[in-house]
Amino acid sequence: MRAWRRATGTDQHVLAERLGYDKSYISMIESGRRDVNDVAGRLRIARSLGVPAHRVGVVDTDSPDFVAMLQFAGSTIRLAVLARQAGQAAAAINELWPLVARLEARAADGMIERNILPLLVRARAELGVSLGYVLPEQRLGFAVRWTGRALRIAAHLDDPDLHAFCLRTHGNELRKAGRSAAATVRIAQAVALDTPQQRSPALLQLARVARDPATFDATFDLLQRSRDAGPVDDPMVTETAMLEVRLRGLLSTGRAHLAADIIDQAGWPPGIASPQWLVIGDITVAEVMFSAGSTATATPLLERAIAAATRLRLPHQIQRAQRVAQRHHPALITHAAQALHSLHGGPDLIG
Repeated sequence: MRAWRRATGTDQHVLAERLGYDKSYISMIESGRRDVNDVAGRLRIARSLGVPAHRVGVVDTDSPDFVAMLQFAGSTIRLAVLARQAGQAAAAINELWPLVARLEARAADGMIERNILPLLVRARAELGVSLGYVLPEQRLGFAVRWTGRALRIAAHLDDPDLHAFCLRTHGNELRKAGRSAAATVRIAQAVALDTPQQRSPALLQLARVARDPATFDATFDLLQRSRDAGPVDDPMVTETAMLEVRLRGLLSTGRAHLAADIIDQAGWPPGIASPQWLVIGDITVAEVMFSAGSTATATPLLERAIAAATRLRLPHQIQRAQRVAQRHHPALITHAAQALHSLHGGPDLIG
């Protein structure tokens, strides 16, 4: 306040008269012995000195910029989510990044009020999830970081659904980055919140991170009962996703023969699948069929997955396919490596 008062050539006495304060009170504010904690008081000071409201820690709700952000931020996030679900994760990032940058800048300048915080949380989380699709495994820490930043705020908001969403998205990015123990903790916390909108998606993610038969079976049983209890308003908990998670769980717990029997009975895919889930599932089903000795069935699935992952720019899935090829079909390793090279213009990224 002192800097702005002096810059405008206003002495303490004049400012005190404008505000209806005693001159000594102005002096105490400027020296830090008193503070103005109410929004109205801070706005009066800002307007008296011609200072932007955000410089005194207040968002001016009459600002056209503020109003536009409220009107369009939610729509931008929803459009980005739809783009990602349609297999256009890069387009989702292009939508989200400008919004995140603006919100982050406003937060750094003290311009974020509490009612804007959920927007910042959702934007950070969705950016992290989208990055998790387009980054190779060795760079997934960026996706972990953004979802973690969302979680740090969500934990302090009175919104259990948003908190659960951030816990499970952060947990899933931790899982993809190879940090299974931390992922299990976060996703289990999401399940414990027991919110109707988030319970099934959280259980789906918890099943994906399970590594022993008993835990996986118990978790998947809870997931099925939760999904059967009522409609789930989440595009992630689809018939295709449920089957892929079940197959992968059986595979990771040493029961590939049971997974192969399920594929024979249910077929693949069991219904309409989003582009990225079809890629994820093709790789899982290919690995199951390789393990069952059905190379003729598995090979075209893995080739299709690599081609689609290249088209959709999903390097993490190409790396999954590369590992499957390394174990079961070495002739496809070069094919996968070339696909990675076409995305990044660099050397083989297998790890």
